[in-house]
Amino acid sequence: MKELLKRIRESVGISQAEMGKELGVSFATINRWENGRAVPNQLAQDKIYEFCTKFDVPLYQFIIDKVEAAAGKVVLEEGRILLYHGSKSGIVGKIAPISRDQCDFGKGFYMGTNPAQPLTLVCDFPESRFYIVSIETKGLTVKHIPADIEWAMVVAYNRGRMDRIKGTAYYNRYRDYMAGNDLAIGNIANDRMFFVIDNFFAEVITDKALVNSLAALELGVQYVMLTQKGCDVVRVEREIELSDLERQCLRVVSQENRTKGINLATEICKDYRREGKFFDEILNDAVKGEN
Repeated sequence: MKELLKRIRESVGISQAEMGKELGVSFATINRWENGRAVPNQLAQDKIYEFCTKFDVPLYQFIIDKVEAAAGKVVLEEGRILLYHGSKSGIVGKIAPISRDQCDFGKGFYMGTNPAQPLTLVCDFPESRFYIVSIETKGLTVKHIPADIEWAMVVAYNRGRMDRIKGTAYYNRYRDYMAGNDLAIGNIANDRMFFVIDNFFAEVITDKALVNSLAALELGVQYVMLTQKGCDVVRVEREIELSDLERQCLRVVSQENRTKGINLATEICKDYRREGKFFDEILNDAVKGEN
């Protein structure tokens, strides 16, 4: 926190006394914050956020820089991959595949290549923690999910959107899609993608629009450990606690990302509104193919 506060002040180019005046506190208070002898309370952090907004401080980039700096200090053994994980209440005890069932790829332990996704995912939770982790894939059975309609149908199954055709061969295909695998690797349905995937399930856009949105939105990749065997190779390299100030910034960024995704996807969907199939048509065709 102290490094972040100092960087905020220095980015504006003002003294501790001047910043204190802006925030309505003394020079000594700013000095204690920057030296780590005290931590600003919730009200003070709200004022600091307003200060950042007023002076166009790139607070979000500072957060990413902090994470990347911490990641840069991690020395990995050969064969290990650096990833990021966000937890709503922190990791307690042994890492296990215990996320809720209706996640993109089902129950598992989720990690990603892009720190922004887990940061914005857990920023609404006051006890959340952010982790830099590493894994190795040697000895694991791995399922790669392509960034196309196959990805969408995997997500559809795991979010319960295919229940109306339960018992069909098409349904069973995705029910068994991850069977026998320790690790699933595929695109993240991040802040910018929620609008698109939800509109596909709501039969507002076609599969053609969805696939083209997947390509255009530059999503990160998620690694999901599906079994305890997979979870056992996950190593926590760094734990990063998020301040109220950082959470507030991340909540705004999350909303901005959703808006950007909506705007971009809306344009893409216009281009493909008459091409492809809607979600209900895909399921209906699957059922008809069995009759």
